[in-house]
Amino acid sequence: MGQPNTWSETAKVAISAQSGSDVHFQTITETVDIDIGDKDFDAIATLAGGRLVKFNPQDVIEITLEAYPVEAGTESGTTGTGFFDLMNSQDTSEAQTISVDRDRDEYRLAVMWTDADVDAEDAVTSPTNSALRVVAADGYFTSVKPSFTDGVLKFTVKFRVPPFDKSGSANFKMESVDGTDSATLAALTAYTSTTKW
Repeated sequence: MGQPNTWSETAKVAISAQSGSDVHFQTITETVDIDIGDKDFDAIATLAGGRLVKFNPQDVIEITLEAYPVEAGTESGTTGTGFFDLMNSQDTSEAQTISVDRDRDEYRLAVMWTDADVDAEDAVTSPTNSALRVVAADGYFTSVKPSFTDGVLKFTVKFRVPPFDKSGSANFKMESVDGTDSATLAALTAYTSTTKW
């Protein structure tokens, strides 16, 4: 089938708590901004006029969503209806009451652009379809900020993840299939304390 000229208009977003199901948020999300974290360095000037490179650890990865939920959280199911329960404990009853707490729950967030009719965590088979997916695991939702300044309730949601876990294994990956070769972008497996993707 081949690649499109650009990825535009639509994307898929799936968020999974550890040992939970993937919940889809694209229907209430307007924008996604991904800061992969700089792999920067400092230059140290020497007395001879030269420069020595001192590498700095990669910065924290941050993904920001702008979204328009009409509920406090997601009571149940695989369609996301709110974000406040991603930073605090979930309430699975109606009416929902989500109070701030001290819990820090780990999540996996996947964003995929594709011409296939699949969800962000699903497989994409090439040469039938093409796709580009970013996945961040073992991260935390650190900010859920509602705003009504434009006359519509909008939430700005921040997800932060270190680039590596304590053993040095990657917490972030980017993957794609180009729609020309016979290859498959594998489906993400269930997210657990021992399985990221």
